[in-house]
Amino acid sequence: MGRYTGPKWKLSRREGMDLFSRGAHGARGKSPLAKRDYPPGVHAQSRRKISEYGIRLREKQKLKRIYGVREHQFQRYFKRAERMKGNTGENLLNLLERRLDSAIVTSGFALTIAQSRQLVAHGHFTVNDRKVDIASYQVRPGDEIKPRDKDNTKQIVSQNIELNKGGFVPEWLDANADTMAVKVVSLPQRNDFPFPIQEQLIVELCSK
Repeated sequence: MGRYTGPKWKLSRREGMDLFSRGAHGARGKSPLAKRDYPPGVHAQSRRKISEYGIRLREKQKLKRIYGVREHQFQRYFKRAERMKGNTGENLLNLLERRLDSAIVTSGFALTIAQSRQLVAHGHFTVNDRKVDIASYQVRPGDEIKPRDKDNTKQIVSQNIELNKGGFVPEWLDANADTMAVKVVSLPQRNDFPFPIQEQLIVELCSK
């Protein structure tokens, strides 16, 4: 099954939360969820009570859609999180947050995860002065992320920084708007994750 290319707000309505906007950009306009806070579909408002399995499945779907990963990618991340020391749920969030496309949008250098992924795929960003065009690249403490030294790239990033001005950037990233550089200071912590996800429910679902 290919990547979903339909209206993003239908997915957000299905999950009951804004899945695609972060920081100041997400607060710039009034959310359509304020007008239609129920799932899409003719019979959306008359659906039955969701089962325990359904609750856990919805949490997994939320997380997949936030980062734009497919099922097989998600399963790889989960298996890797299981092998790591510590809490599996927090390890999973850590791996997803450390994706290059996620780090770029979290730092305010892109407006959405989709735009960030496109910029990375087209070679607009470097990590430690080397071009990286793999959105799933895992950033590490000490890495420096910068847009390439091209006028069109810097113009796009500059516009994004301006639109995201005032947005929250977590402590694990040191974003400098003047130099257009992001320094990875440390590994992300659980409280750096900006969405209300119950990761333990995902662990319970995927561990079966």
